Amino acid sequence: AFPSDGAKHCYALPVATRARYLLRATFLYAGFDGDDAFPEFDLYLGATRWSPVVVYDGARLVTREAVVLAQSSTVSVCLSNATTGRPFISTLELRPLNGSLYRTDAEARAFLALAARINFGAPSPDPVRYPDDPYDRIWESDMVRRANYLVDAAPGTVNVSTDKPVFVATSERPPEKVMQTAVVGTLGELTYRLNLNGFPGDGWAFSYFAEIEESVVPETRKFKLFIPGLPDVSKATVDVGENAPGKLRLYQPGYYNVSLPFVLSFAFRKTNDSSRGPILNAFEIYKYVEIEPGSPDALAMASLASRYTSLGDWANEGGDPCWPSPWSWVRCSSEPQLRVVSINLSGKNLTGGVPPELVALSFLAEIRLDDNMLTGPIPDLAASSNLSIIHFENNQLTGSVPSYLSSLPKLTELYLQNNKLSGYIPKALKSRGIIFNYAGNMDLKRQGIKRSTTW
Repeated sequence: AFPSDGAKHCYALPVATRARYLLRATFLYAGFDGDDAFPEFDLYLGATRWSPVVVYDGARLVTREAVVLAQSSTVSVCLSNATTGRPFISTLELRPLNGSLYRTDAEARAFLALAARINFGAPSPDPVRYPDDPYDRIWESDMVRRANYLVDAAPGTVNVSTDKPVFVATSERPPEKVMQTAVVGTLGELTYRLNLNGFPGDGWAFSYFAEIEESVVPETRKFKLFIPGLPDVSKATVDVGENAPGKLRLYQPGYYNVSLPFVLSFAFRKTNDSSRGPILNAFEIYKYVEIEPGSPDALAMASLASRYTSLGDWANEGGDPCWPSPWSWVRCSSEPQLRVVSINLSGKNLTGGVPPELVALSFLAEIRLDDNMLTGPIPDLAASSNLSIIHFENNQLTGSVPSYLSSLPKLTELYLQNNKLSGYIPKALKSRGIIFNYAGNMDLKRQGIKRSTTW
């Protein structure tokens, strides 16, 4: 649990770039803080708002799950923006997925947030997961009862099951245990209604079918999907035995991109030439969540922070340096883009050279690296034309005072005292009328002072 302080609190998970992962966070409140108000806060994936987390029942587990294509070597999960209570998290899981699972054309610009993954015809309320599912997806039982979840089931809906092997090694590879159960509409129809978390919006939706019922004489099972108000999603007739093909084999029709409402009502209805009612083993629905790019300075800032991870929590805050809230030692602008404008690392016990990442932060207006143990020369920050305040004092910097400092148009304060700088101070710096302190550099001289030497 974290303070309700307006800051974000992040976990950085190591991943392989361009690999696909299942990411799951769970939240079980159980009144841990004794507060009368249930917590409400936001869950972020990097700079992207993944989902709100709202606790209505302290004894009920809240789960958020996503399929993510890793864009870099880490994935950051952050809690922020608490409106009531304190942000908290119970578990955080990262599972590698088979390379072909959940591949979409949009995965570089949007990730998939789970809305529903249901095992129909389940024999108990227990979910199916690892080891039955090698990817540890949690297939929720259709026996679970809660408000607005799988209601309005059609009369004549019955459970069927088999203990025979079902071939599932194709498409999204649902576990065999899930495909060995199903519901059948014995009166010609299967209907359900449920709320989809995160919708309305564009989503990824697929059904999983397998013919698992035995028959003495040849029979047919043909049906169509109907969603009120969405006539365009009715696809060709599903003939499980023909499409699979054969019995005890997976058939997975669906939509890679379909617009769905928050309250989803749907029906599978048998066709006139079908001798059996529709069957449904499982389905999954995800919402596309557009990835927010965050600050263009994020990569440079992550590299800078990684140099000092052993020095304290400040270097391990994770997430985007600017959004939804900036790191504790950073200030950012918001217009027209999120850019780092101020870095304050005074007295942080920094060693080595001045971090080279500063050169890439072209919108910097203020740098405070004083009271550390930095060595080496002052880097070329000429590209940061907004620099107005520079604090490099009380370090062990060497070399000369760079001439470009005198051409920074907005520079008003320059503190270089108590280092080991040498050479001459550029004349233009002395004529700028800025606050300039360079005392304590024994080998640093002002230009223009004539000296005589007696031999």
